[in-house]
Amino acid sequence: MSGRGRTALALAAVAAGVFISALDQTMVVTVLPSIMKTLHISALNLDQAAWVITGYLLGYTVAMPLFGRFADVWGRRAVWTAAVALFMVGSLGCVLAGSLTTLVAARVFQAAGGGAMVPVAMAVSADLVPLERRAFALGIIGAAAEAGGVLGPLYGATLAQQWGWHTIFLINIPLGALLILACLVFVPRSAPRPAGAGARTIDYVGAAFMAAALACLTIGLSGSTQAGSSGLRPPWLVASAASFGVFFFWELRQADPLIRLSLFRNRSFAAANATNFAVGVALIVGMVEIPLYAYSLLGKSEVSGGLLLMRLTVMIPVGAVIGGWIADRIGSRITAMAGFLLTGVGYLLIANWPSIPSAAQMTLDLAVTGIGFGLVIAPISATVIETAGKKWMATGSALVTVMRMVGMMVGLSALSSYGLRTYKSLLAGHTLPLRTAGMSDAEYDGLRKAYNAVSTAALHTVYNRFFLVAAGVSLLAVIPAVLLLKRRAGGRRLPFLPQ
Repeated sequence: MSGRGRTALALAAVAAGVFISALDQTMVVTVLPSIMKTLHISALNLDQAAWVITGYLLGYTVAMPLFGRFADVWGRRAVWTAAVALFMVGSLGCVLAGSLTTLVAARVFQAAGGGAMVPVAMAVSADLVPLERRAFALGIIGAAAEAGGVLGPLYGATLAQQWGWHTIFLINIPLGALLILACLVFVPRSAPRPAGAGARTIDYVGAAFMAAALACLTIGLSGSTQAGSSGLRPPWLVASAASFGVFFFWELRQADPLIRLSLFRNRSFAAANATNFAVGVALIVGMVEIPLYAYSLLGKSEVSGGLLLMRLTVMIPVGAVIGGWIADRIGSRITAMAGFLLTGVGYLLIANWPSIPSAAQMTLDLAVTGIGFGLVIAPISATVIETAGKKWMATGSALVTVMRMVGMMVGLSALSSYGLRTYKSLLAGHTLPLRTAGMSDAEYDGLRKAYNAVSTAALHTVYNRFFLVAAGVSLLAVIPAVLLLKRRAGGRRLPFLPQ
């Protein structure tokens, strides 16, 4: 087999792992009711059942920095194999779980392996592909992650409907075995860093502090969103801030830290993390509000709302591949700036939807937004990989991915509190009419229609403001995007696309 063919198969193997990991992040959304029924969880305890989803987010986020460091120190192939094995063990635990507690614990382990695959896959891509083709390869990895997230709910629902929800976890075991086999066959062994001067040490204390900080942040931002609640848990947020403070102090004193904080002195590296945080904030607006918009204002079903969202999300992997291809030719900076501008314009168009937008208008505006999101993926990843350097590229990739997850959590928490406050303020002075003695049907119907009109207008205003905020965040992200790597790799011939 030619070297080019072997490289393509190696990239396909790690991209498949990222895709499967992303599937598992979202596939339980549609089967959560079945899980609740099997585990005898009341609908009144939905907030507890939601930890099946939040637990995966927690493990996914916390594991990334540590496993990224493992990959930089011990070699990509060894850590990739270990990550897939951990993913398989967690999946088996989900199959055998007999209670919510054990299922959530198994999901955390499963997510730890799944989250570890992402930065390792990015590092493998950077190792195998020359600089002039790197952005496109990273775009493929990003596209795999986005495609998995898009297809996860449909994938989970289809398997669960045919063979029960346990199947969605059971199938990961043979799939994981195939991933390990493909990795061992096609991904070349990467030598670990040489011993001496602490070069092969892992800062486990720093990893513990960072894990605690990220865990507390996840819990602190995933509080209740019931009426009167901000969706925040201040004690956990204080604990997170304290843990981050201790982590930074500890890292500055280490000769071989978990994360080399001096990386942030590089403006391009810092800008890549800032822009990916903005991606998370802006993306969660669309992910949450588009289905709710369809359900509450357009009278669509939950399924129709999901299909409406897919008009945005299905274009993200398309944009990721295109963005990587373009970035290899014109540079990461211009490509990312164009992506953020396109995203901002898309959200501005969505914010100006009339009360009943046409299907064509919604499809076009959502597609523009999705392509914009996709365009920025490869430029951000390529900037991190190049500025971090070979010894820190997996760690840097993990960190920039965590920044996006944190952005999504912060954005979701802000949406919950801001939306509730705004809706209440717009309805101030208006109450749901009660029928009194002597009131005719026509009078009562008139009062109800008037209240419903005010309520609908208030909802429309809230959604418009959400989309305007997302547009603002996207357009502001153009500023740090100016600091991404300017130079293009100079590549003209790519092995994956016809010329």
